[in-house]
Amino acid sequence: MIQDLLQQNSQRVTRRQMFGRTSAGIGTAALASLMGRDVGATTFPSHFEPKAKRIVLLWQGGGPSHIDLFDHKPTLAKQQGEDIPASVRGDTRLSTMSSSYSKFPCIPAIKPYARYGESGMELSSMIPHTGSIADDICLVRSLHTEAVNHAPGVTFFLTGGQIPGRPSMGSWLSYGLGSESENLPSYVVMTSADEGRTCGQLFYDHYWGSGFLPSRYQGVRLRSAGEPVPYLSNPPGVSRDTRRTLLDDIAKMNQKHLEDYGDPETDTRIAQYEMAFRMQASVPELTDFSDEHPKVMERYGSKVHQKGSYASNCLIARRLLERGTRFVQLMHSGWDQHANLYTQLEEQCRDTDAPSAALVKDLKERGLLEDTLVIFAGEFGRTPFGQSRPGQPNSGRDHFGRAFSWWMAGGGVKAGTTYGATDEYGWNITENPIHVHDMQATILHLAGINHTKLTYRYQGRQFRLTDVHGHVQHGILA
Repeated sequence: MIQDLLQQNSQRVTRRQMFGRTSAGIGTAALASLMGRDVGATTFPSHFEPKAKRIVLLWQGGGPSHIDLFDHKPTLAKQQGEDIPASVRGDTRLSTMSSSYSKFPCIPAIKPYARYGESGMELSSMIPHTGSIADDICLVRSLHTEAVNHAPGVTFFLTGGQIPGRPSMGSWLSYGLGSESENLPSYVVMTSADEGRTCGQLFYDHYWGSGFLPSRYQGVRLRSAGEPVPYLSNPPGVSRDTRRTLLDDIAKMNQKHLEDYGDPETDTRIAQYEMAFRMQASVPELTDFSDEHPKVMERYGSKVHQKGSYASNCLIARRLLERGTRFVQLMHSGWDQHANLYTQLEEQCRDTDAPSAALVKDLKERGLLEDTLVIFAGEFGRTPFGQSRPGQPNSGRDHFGRAFSWWMAGGGVKAGTTYGATDEYGWNITENPIHVHDMQATILHLAGINHTKLTYRYQGRQFRLTDVHGHVQHGILA
């Protein structure tokens, strides 16, 4: 084992020494390393032709209610207030907030459903803009997870385990496929929240971290306030030429350290400096919407000009994707409606419905949707029964991992279709169940990767995003 590690280190040092001696110079070599042009950055070429060359994950933190938005259950209205039968509930794992309940009253969708598009897809009337793209999306109604709390649920989908420490999906894809952009990171993250900050859930760094992969593969977060990336601008009195000279000198020192020790984090540091230098020009242009057509801006909604809003982030996501960023992860909180379902859910839909649909339409009009996978997702759904508080009966819904819904568009999924089904209460899956690991395997498959072969050796074993599980769900593939 030790001999193998020493041999790997020797090979790595030899590669870096070669880069250090190239006539292009240290800065160019470091940049090439970052862009996936060296041996290490394209460790796993595509196993087959990818349907999705880029992915945007629209993560809805808190758990959107499948009952209210995506999975119409007339039985809940007919039996409103009556207990969901014990034979239906079975031994379902619930959160500690509702597991001790003695009553499980049926609570119907808070707003009517409608049919949209030629497909006649049933969706809530609260999301008419999503309805306008019904013929472009695949609505999946049969997801399930073991997680019943937010952080473990988000961590489970994004990293393959409920405990922090593993690489995120975007990191796996960056590690496996490299980058297509010379001026922007291959993996970018943006966060937003509802204006009232009604959801107390936090977005942790490990949601886009690289885990045990080299840190060069972690997501780069664009901030919603101040400069998008800290310390990107030159300090007062420092010109771009001066910065270039400084970086070259630092690169020489880092390169010497890399040759001596073969530490991959030194390689990361060189690459990050070079990317930051390029981003000084690319990021201001990325966030400048002055070249966008007014009709495009209008489509994203009134908050598109509000820095850090979900609408603004959706537009930035499209601009990132068309500039070569491979994985964009938008994380929006506000869906954890325990006590404010009747007041907040519709507001949350107004914030996210139009921008999400606008992104799909925008990509389609630009010829990008066909090979861009758009995923609208959350860590779980919400209970079909009501969650009561004194004086506020049935005011919300608790976490629910037994069954929930997502939608996907572009990138090789069947458009205008509904996949999977639940029983008349929206409690148990009756057709085509999809576990978290199955969905991870399917997303990697669409990106041209066999999920069982994208691995990294750590602590004596080969790790992968799907751990030791997962089956590609061919039923949602075009």
